[in-house]
Amino acid sequence: MTIDKAVLMFAGFMVLISLALGYYYSPYWFLLTAFAGLNMVQASVTGWCPAAIVFKKVGCKSGVAFK
Repeated sequence: MTIDKAVLMFAGFMVLISLALGYYYSPYWFLLTAFAGLNMVQASVTGWCPAAIVFKKVGCKSGVAFK
């Protein structure tokens, strides 16, 4: 799996988990959804993503967006 795919999968899981938690437990969990969205926008503009750094250290192959 490349870093690009791993980052997209991680962001998708974070959005889905936070939506479920916000619906069933507390609306404050929707802040995690907002954070994930803001991080995706920031990563698309700057090319820097903290999750990409972690996935690179774990051993994922480089992708097109994150190397």
